Amino acid sequence: MSKSPRPADIYFRFLRLSQAMRDLPSLAPLDALEERILSFIVTRQEAGHTLGVRELMSFEELGSPATVHGRLTSMRKKGWLLLADTDDARRKSVELTQAALAHFDRLSRCLTEAVTPPSR
Repeated sequence: MSKSPRPADIYFRFLRLSQAMRDLPSLAPLDALEERILSFIVTRQEAGHTLGVRELMSFEELGSPATVHGRLTSMRKKGWLLLADTDDARRKSVELTQAALAHFDRLSRCLTEAVTPPSR
């Protein structure tokens, strides 16, 4: 009878799988601040809150407005984000691209595989 893996072993396996996935050609990699901004956006969207560009730039924990704006521009060029029109033509909402959603789908599969015990 095989014993269950330690939670840390599952996490380590997930890290290996996700790193292997990141090494495959797909979206351009993000720097550390872009990763934080992406996590911030995803967390807010999952809570049902749409973020506008100005609103995102107002969160001091992400950096100065100019820094956040520059990173949003970079993330758009890399294919992670898009800016969508809103009812007010002066405002844009920040959304994940289909490629970014596919990236999270692949990460989810890595997590599922990491939790699934390897067949022997």
